[in-house]
Amino acid sequence: MSLAAGIARRAGRRALSSVPALFGVIVFTFLLMRVLPGDPAVFFASGPNAGQAEIQMIREQMGLDKPIPQQLLLYLKDIATGNLGRSMNTGQPVVTDLINRLPASLELTFTALLFALSLALPLGILAALKPNSLIDHGVRFLCSLGVCVPTFVSGLLLIYAFYYILGIAPDPTGRLDVFASQPPVVTGFILIDAALAGEWESWRAAASQLVLPASTMALFVLAPLARMTRAAMLAVMTSDFVRTGEALGLSRRRVVLVYALRNALLPVITIMGIVFSTMLGANVLVEKVFSWPGVASYALDALLTSDYAPVQGFVLLMAFIFVLVNLTIDVLYGLADPRVSIE
Repeated sequence: MSLAAGIARRAGRRALSSVPALFGVIVFTFLLMRVLPGDPAVFFASGPNAGQAEIQMIREQMGLDKPIPQQLLLYLKDIATGNLGRSMNTGQPVVTDLINRLPASLELTFTALLFALSLALPLGILAALKPNSLIDHGVRFLCSLGVCVPTFVSGLLLIYAFYYILGIAPDPTGRLDVFASQPPVVTGFILIDAALAGEWESWRAAASQLVLPASTMALFVLAPLARMTRAAMLAVMTSDFVRTGEALGLSRRRVVLVYALRNALLPVITIMGIVFSTMLGANVLVEKVFSWPGVASYALDALLTSDYAPVQGFVLLMAFIFVLVNLTIDVLYGLADPRVSIE
């Protein structure tokens, strides 16, 4: 079996096995939203003093006047046709809101993951090459610090230090400041759209807005990535093939970066997929602190007002992305170690 065929077969099996999980997420989220306290019809009917006729009309518009099983069947039918409902907060279809906001969350998450990997991989390798040294203890202290400090605290500290005290960071008020022009929307990623349009002033403005929130998220996920890199490298450095390479006279740099690091990548890739999925769904605090218009803050606003459709759409989107990330991890597994696909 060829490498590509092995990867495709493994990814196909994982995709099929994920269908029951997605269905379970849909049903669980639907039922959970129905048992939460509060009546969304009362909230959207201009408060508790609204008339019963107005409340009943809104309940009919939201489909809340039907029995729960019938509501679930109608919701499953809508999902099958690509209809996730309409947000009562924005008045827009949930699909439209998610499409408009998802690039902001993805841009922030990808940048934060890039920041974290650029620090975690070198730190983990250095700690593994010098175990129980001052460098190793320093790396572990930094990782513990990143885990112990909540993201909203580290975000506020970064804003206080770099915006308020030093004055070198822009206002933490979204993806672009008020003086920068919005580039033509092509992908929804401002950095990519500004580069495609050649608007480098907007690109620099968007990049400067991205640094602090991405750094906040990177500090939070630095610990698992660095620790896994360190543990994997420690295990690999005692392997026979590493000792053989050193005995054959290969340079230390080649042995570490070419042979040891590649064999240590599998557990790092695994934790990287988990970290990415966690970041995308749990960056709501960062989005709120930095006024970032992403899907997590959108879902939180909907949850606070018992707006069912956006919350259900957000959870379904996160579940789908989690499945997609797992499939990507399978492909990366096959590229890092072809034996995984063939087996």
